[in-house]
Amino acid sequence: MKYGQKAIMAALLLMLTACTVLMPAPLPMGSTEAEVLARLGRPTARIADGNEHLLEYAHHPWGQTTDMARFNRDGRLISYEQVLTTEKFATIKPGISNKTDVLRTVGHPAETSYLPRQQLEVWTYPYKEAGVWNSMMHVHFDHNGVVRKMENAQDLRFERDGLFGFFGN
Repeated sequence: MKYGQKAIMAALLLMLTACTVLMPAPLPMGSTEAEVLARLGRPTARIADGNEHLLEYAHHPWGQTTDMARFNRDGRLISYEQVLTTEKFATIKPGISNKTDVLRTVGHPAETSYLPRQQLEVWTYPYKEAGVWNSMMHVHFDHNGVVRKMENAQDLRFERDGLFGFFGN
C-alpha cells in the first residue's frame, strides 16, 4: 500500500471513529428514568406534560440541538428525539399555542428578549434548518403568553462574508 493510500485509510478510520463518538447508540425504549440519567447525565430542564414528563437536554448557547426524552406515567422512556427541527416548529400555531405548548414542543430558548413597541416577548432557538443552514427561529408571545408570530432568520453568529460563509475569511 502506498503512502497516499495509507493516509486515506487512516483518515477514513478517524472519521468513522468520530461518528461513533458524536452519534452514540440510541436509547432503548422502555428504559427507566434512572437509566437515562445514568447515560445522559443531568438534564437542563424537567417539563411536566399531563401524565407524562420530559427531560430536556439543551445544547445552548452555541449548540443547535435540544434532545427531549419523554417518559410515561410509569417512568419508562417512550420517545427520545432532537426537537429543534422545521417539522417541530411547524406544529407551533400562532394564535393557538402558548408558552407551555412551546416548552413541551421545543424546550427552553437559548435567548429571550422583549420588543417594547410591539409588546412581544421573543424566544430564540438556534438550529440547523433542513439539517444544513445555520438558522434562528424567533417565537413571539403576547402579554397573555400566546404565540403571535414566528420568524425564521439566518444565524448571523456563523456568517463570515455575507454569503453564508461559503467564501474565504
